[in-house]
Amino acid sequence: MRYSSQKNKSNGVLEQPECLFKHSGGALSCMVNSEIGAVLAVMRRNVRWGVQYGADDEQLEHSLILSFKELRKKIFLWQNHWYTVDPVLYIQPFLDIIKSDETGAPITGVALSSIYKILNLQILDSRTVNVDNALHLIVDAVTSCRFEVTDPASEEVVLMKILQVLLACMKSQASSNLSNHHVCSIVNTCFRIVHQASSKSELLQRTSRHTMHELVRCIFLRLPYFDDGREEISNGDGSPKVGDGATVQNHSVKAELHIDGFGVAEYEKKESDDGEDGSLSTNSSMMDPYGLPAAIEILHFLCSLLNVMENIEVSASSNPIAYDEDVPLFALGLINSAIELSGPSLGNHPKILAMIQEDLFCNLMQFGLSMSPLILSTVCSIVLNLYHHLRTKLKLQLEAFISGVLLRVAQGKHGASYQQQEVAMEALIDFCRQPMFAADMYANCDCDVSCSNVFEAIATLLSRSTFPVSIPLSAINTLALDGLIALLESMVERIGSSASASGEYSQELTEYKPFWTLGCYDYEQPHHWVPFVRNMKNIKKKLVHGVDHFNTNPKKGLEILQELHLLPDKLDPKSVACFFRFTFGLDKDVIGDFLGSHDSFSIQVLQEFARTFDFKDMNLDAALRIFLETFRLPGESQKIHRVLEAFSESYYEQSPDIFVNKDAALLLSYSLIMLNTDQHNTQVKKKMSEEDFIRNNRKINGGNDLPQEFLSELYHSICENEIRMVPDQIGSAAVLRRSHWSGLVHKAKQTTPYIASDGGSHLDYDMFAVLSRTAVAAVSVVFDHAEQDATLNSCIDGFLAIAKISASYNFGEVLNDVVVSLCKFTTLLHPSFSEKSLLYFGDDTKAKLATEAVFTLVNRYGDHIGSGWRNIVECILSLQKMGLLPPRLVNDAADDLESLPLVDQTTLSGTHSPTYQAAAVTTSRKPSGIMGRFSLLLSLDAEQAVSQPSEEQVAGRRRILQMIQNCHIDSIFAESKFLQAESLSQLVHALVMAAGSSLKGSISVEDEETSVFCLELLIAITLNNRDRIMLLWQSVYEHIANVVQSIAMPCALVEKAVFGLLRICQRLLPYKENLADELLKSLQLILKLDARVADAYCEQITQEVMHLVKANAAQIRSHMGWRTIISLLSITARHPEASEAGFETLSYIMSDGAHLSPANYVLCISAARQFAESRVGQVDRSIKSLDLMADSVGCLSAWFRKTKEVASEEAVERMSMDILEMWMRVIQGLKRVCLDQREVVRNHAIMSLQRCSSGVDGIQVPIDMWLQFLDQVIFKLLDELLDMVIPHSLKDYRSMEVSMVLALKLLSKAYLQSLQDISQSTAFSEIWLKVLRCLERYLNLRFRGKKSEKIHELIPELLKNTLLVMKTSGILIPSDPVAGDSFWEFTWLHVKNIAPSLQAEVFPEEELQEKQAISGCNPIPDGSTLVSPNQTAA
Repeated sequence: MRYSSQKNKSNGVLEQPECLFKHSGGALSCMVNSEIGAVLAVMRRNVRWGVQYGADDEQLEHSLILSFKELRKKIFLWQNHWYTVDPVLYIQPFLDIIKSDETGAPITGVALSSIYKILNLQILDSRTVNVDNALHLIVDAVTSCRFEVTDPASEEVVLMKILQVLLACMKSQASSNLSNHHVCSIVNTCFRIVHQASSKSELLQRTSRHTMHELVRCIFLRLPYFDDGREEISNGDGSPKVGDGATVQNHSVKAELHIDGFGVAEYEKKESDDGEDGSLSTNSSMMDPYGLPAAIEILHFLCSLLNVMENIEVSASSNPIAYDEDVPLFALGLINSAIELSGPSLGNHPKILAMIQEDLFCNLMQFGLSMSPLILSTVCSIVLNLYHHLRTKLKLQLEAFISGVLLRVAQGKHGASYQQQEVAMEALIDFCRQPMFAADMYANCDCDVSCSNVFEAIATLLSRSTFPVSIPLSAINTLALDGLIALLESMVERIGSSASASGEYSQELTEYKPFWTLGCYDYEQPHHWVPFVRNMKNIKKKLVHGVDHFNTNPKKGLEILQELHLLPDKLDPKSVACFFRFTFGLDKDVIGDFLGSHDSFSIQVLQEFARTFDFKDMNLDAALRIFLETFRLPGESQKIHRVLEAFSESYYEQSPDIFVNKDAALLLSYSLIMLNTDQHNTQVKKKMSEEDFIRNNRKINGGNDLPQEFLSELYHSICENEIRMVPDQIGSAAVLRRSHWSGLVHKAKQTTPYIASDGGSHLDYDMFAVLSRTAVAAVSVVFDHAEQDATLNSCIDGFLAIAKISASYNFGEVLNDVVVSLCKFTTLLHPSFSEKSLLYFGDDTKAKLATEAVFTLVNRYGDHIGSGWRNIVECILSLQKMGLLPPRLVNDAADDLESLPLVDQTTLSGTHSPTYQAAAVTTSRKPSGIMGRFSLLLSLDAEQAVSQPSEEQVAGRRRILQMIQNCHIDSIFAESKFLQAESLSQLVHALVMAAGSSLKGSISVEDEETSVFCLELLIAITLNNRDRIMLLWQSVYEHIANVVQSIAMPCALVEKAVFGLLRICQRLLPYKENLADELLKSLQLILKLDARVADAYCEQITQEVMHLVKANAAQIRSHMGWRTIISLLSITARHPEASEAGFETLSYIMSDGAHLSPANYVLCISAARQFAESRVGQVDRSIKSLDLMADSVGCLSAWFRKTKEVASEEAVERMSMDILEMWMRVIQGLKRVCLDQREVVRNHAIMSLQRCSSGVDGIQVPIDMWLQFLDQVIFKLLDELLDMVIPHSLKDYRSMEVSMVLALKLLSKAYLQSLQDISQSTAFSEIWLKVLRCLERYLNLRFRGKKSEKIHELIPELLKNTLLVMKTSGILIPSDPVAGDSFWEFTWLHVKNIAPSLQAEVFPEEELQEKQAISGCNPIPDGSTLVSPNQTAA
């Protein structure tokens, strides 16, 4: 045997197994013959069927036996043309047995088995001749089967075989030839057996129900291949063939239910002529090959099984389903099977769709509120299937079911049991797991002004239901969590699936537009409907505000709605009427009072309100029900009259064919209200009869009677279904009545089209804004109380989902809430967390999950975290205190300590600096490294008795370390360069706050380690974010400044602050030239160090400054930056360890003028002077310093030449003045060193000063500056040298003698170099007089009564040379004998005191007389030519 893998498209089911070969005619003959023999054998066992004798003793056999014998004669004659034989010929004898009431159960059972075998072996197929008639005969015979009941067991066997045969007919390849009528008969018969089986064995009950399900599956599996016309499927290959069809207008199925513990239904087929209700004729569609009519009838029959609710009295406190749940469960199961198999094709047939929208959903709503959890579960399954297949056509129905059933039951309202709540919650979760359910509900309900906020209500319910009433968690709590996570994960899956802009729609309403008329251009294109629904949601939010006020104070509410531009500035009746009609949440009592008012405006509103209803093709009672469902009918007769008058006028305008005028509609409407009160008021004892009602309404239609049938129908409708005069308020109805549902169905015809989400994330931002309000708290409370690992893992999934959505849609506050919550569960923030807590931490699954989750979250979405960084940092610090962090946590990606070979790595390692260890007080301290505590725990200290940890403790710590390693905490800081600006600022702020808290008051060892660790992280983050250093520089700088200025003793913290600051400058200066000044300015903090701290780290600081300068000298351009650097170098001049590095750095700057500039020149000269004066180190360093100062004058000349080439005259002039000022600074600096106590240094300084005394090449030194140079430098130097000689010993004097000789030569050279310029000054005589007096003083210098031979020989020579130069230049000439000349006179007066013979040598007698013969001359004639300084002898 083989099985076909293809689906038979004619019946929608898998084909029956086929033989590898086709049955031959002979084989079929044998099969039929064997069945004949089986039936005869059973019959012969009963003497009743034996041979009978006639009057003439002729043997007579029963006609049933004879028919079988005749058939036996023929069957072997057909074996060559078996498929051309009419099957009626060989099945009729068996059918006669089945229909005969003379046969017993065994015989009937065998005949049924034979028919089943013929059907099952596919002897009858679509190619068989007259197969349709044969199938019809089989169905007719089996459905009318009669037999004698001999015992219950035999009866059950026959019933089971009837079920087998009928099911085989439906599954036969020829089943498409069955008519609609026969299919309905099959279903009817099977249901009868189901009913009978209720009192029989369990096997028959189960078999009959299973058969019923199989029948429904066979029929509705073919529904996708039906259309609204006739469909024929008769070709051999099983493919459907659609032909002309007829409708089902002339056939109806009536189901009668008897509430006796079980239901029974039967089809009453009336064999009457056309025109009678439910009539069937041979030409009706029910006799056509079965298709849509049969499906409609069967579905209608199944729905009718649920209508029992209408016949049960229900009170507010009673059980809506107060009878055996077997009938509705069975019917619901069949309906569910039909929907599952039909799928979306249900919506292709208007009649079936209308049945689902109206009757079926109404019953589902009613049974959904039953007290049976099993019924509720089945109902929910059906609705879920309907949502999956038909949601676009069930917008309001789905809203009503979710709001009116699931949400109410899940909340435990109206006495719902815990089991019901659980079922409702499970159903809600099933809906939430549908990919687009949440988006559909939000777009179609929450953004529709006439609907409730379904999505918001679901989110609120799920969040609230997670909060446990007692410990431990209940199933409801965990189910609610699953629902929340399902909603979140559906959003996560849609992230990035659409390009719609995120952000809440906040368009303000600037002008009035009737919101009930707004529509979307295209409800299928997201770029059209997304802005539309967001706009409607914005309007709805404003409407809610206005509705709340209206329900309290209608007048105030309307004014607020006008202010919100939801109603026109000048109210008109139509806008107010539409507001009442289309706004959700209005108090129906308030609407009724407003509409019933007698003022003209309220009357106009009432008239417009009535016109908003569509009453076309609607019965009067149905229209009245829908109308009165929207408000509460006032109790006063006048108000009732006005309301009914408005209704009647509107109804008459839309349905003028029934009444001749609106007065007739009004009278009959009044009569219906009276009838409704009479029939349904318990205080009325004598009820109005139908005849009374008809009699009361005579002659009301313009003097004529209304049709009696019309009035009778109205009477029965009112009696059977009450018109609710006090409609239930929103959210208060316990049981949905059919009158309520009529209004909803009517509303559904006018609602906006269903918006089907396309799988994009168009509205996820708006939805998450609703969901996030309570989601974090909901997940947190479950996580807090959960004990099962599965629940804990679900909570972690929820946290991560919230985090991902928050990061994707920029919900920073929500993400911070998640971080705060997770950090709390890590237990790391607990004040008592210590090393003893580690074992508990290692065994705490919840804490470990939270720890892994929080760091996973930070690594994934850290760039969206804000204030949550503070909690994260506190967790990291707790781990650091316990020694659980990786050893190189703070290593930044762009720098390794090995890349700085000139720097002692221990200097940068923080707490292990040798300098600090030497300077700090020796105390017993724990290692302060990141892994110090763990190392201490695992190591043996010979000096301290440390208890060995147990193997369990070591293993536990290893597990914790592995978990921490999996958290990748180091990535948080290494990847900080990818954080957004706000998040980065918050991280830095958190670290500063954590580090700063330990600086307050006395600092313990643990606090110091924490501060050092935070500072390391700050430095690493700063270096990793050099491209946006300004975002965090101020915070980092202020923290480092706080550390530097608050600590007065050497310690690891201040060391880390100082060297961290230097490291930042080293790394950032090459890349941030625009920030060079800011960075270098920060180094001024080092100058503010306490003296003890500065002394401890001076050498290392200087080394770092040296590396900084050598690497970044070209980037330091400003005076302020150089002032900081040079200030740091100047300090080292007198420091024993640091001076060498300091001088090396200064030499690097000044040598050959490589990095000298106008910005740092004066600063460098000052620093060089300090190194020259310093006695720390060798004398050679002072000599080199003086050389640096003297050589720097060459740079001044170079700068001037360069400026002169490119700049304007004005700029050149300014530059020359600046250069001369710098030259004077060099002169003054050298002058100070000329007084040094060390002879070599002093003499070298005087010689260096002499080298620089000629000025700057290319620049004319002004007279004032020459005068200043002579007066404040040369003369002052000579005076101070004299002062130094007097109090010293002879030995000191001898060392000073050389200096004094050099100084005198300096005086002569300086005077002669400036002679040309100063001779033009009015102060020239005074300067010359000072020169003479200085020479005279030095000449008369005695020490212990003796004069200096060198000075005594030098001065006359220097004076003579000076006089000769002055003579040659025309400055010194003989005086006028008449007028006299004081310059000439006082010159020779002083010269005679020094060297009396010089006048004769300079001016011989003959030359003097010759010059005196000339008339008087100016002592300094104009245009005199001076002797070049280079030609003057030293």
